[in-house]
Amino acid sequence: MATVDYLRQAKDTPVRRWRASAWLQAMPLALTFVLFFIVPLVITLIVSFWDFNEYQIIPAFTLKNYAAIFDGCSSLTDVCMTFKTYGSTLKFCAIVWAVTLVLGFTIAYFLAFHVRTTAMQTVLFLVCTIPFWTSNVIRMISWIPLLGRNGLVNQALMTTHLVARPVDWLLYSSFSVVLAFVHLYTFFMIVPIFNAMMRIDRALLEAARDGGASGWQVIRDVVLPLSRTGIVIGSIFVVTIVMGDFLTVGVMGGQQIASVGKIIQVQTGYLQFPAAAANAIILLAVVLMIVWALTRVVDIRKEL
Repeated sequence: MATVDYLRQAKDTPVRRWRASAWLQAMPLALTFVLFFIVPLVITLIVSFWDFNEYQIIPAFTLKNYAAIFDGCSSLTDVCMTFKTYGSTLKFCAIVWAVTLVLGFTIAYFLAFHVRTTAMQTVLFLVCTIPFWTSNVIRMISWIPLLGRNGLVNQALMTTHLVARPVDWLLYSSFSVVLAFVHLYTFFMIVPIFNAMMRIDRALLEAARDGGASGWQVIRDVVLPLSRTGIVIGSIFVVTIVMGDFLTVGVMGGQQIASVGKIIQVQTGYLQFPAAAANAIILLAVVLMIVWALTRVVDIRKEL
């Protein structure tokens, strides 16, 4: 009997050591996650329930910050400012997502299936990273000399007599905001889609072509379904960044276009931290619902 117990103990010891080793390996990442994500999120949630005035933050529980966000939203005849702002932000998010998805999928498909050598794929992929060698602000400012009333685009249009006067909607408009978003964040769509396409077995494409499938049918029935994981991951990147962005909307919109991130930035600038925290929590909830909806399309953990 003692021998049996000894064998059981000897058998369980490696398992316990492996479990302890796994916990130790995960500990640094877990501590980093808790320290830089969970703790700030909890602090933001707590502050969102605090009161404030023109001079100070009052650590007393109140719901007035959330009530102020949805003030007037119960009316059935008039849309409140909060819903209008979220509508504007979601509109930008949807347009940017659609454009970056088309561009990202096209570029990734070209790199994955039409560039034959790995060296050339690497070179072209590095070319896509060139815009990231400078800051977002510089990349946004670079559009102003091109799109302004006296910019190169308007000068070209007037020189070719396509327009009689400068086009005003090229800059400080919804168009310029979407253009800047696409310029800044298309790469976040390219990378995961390209990674997913590189994992596709080329024999499947050959089999589809041998079966009589056209090029479009191969993309629709083979490449697109097998790239869903990359599309979902890229969509999560783009959606989460655009939903919270305030710098691009402020610079390219000429401080005239409202967004949720811009409201939070303004409230923070006026030291209205509890109100900004409440808006941040609402924004986080909306973004999490969007991410949840995207993850219903494909089980990312299973596919990875």
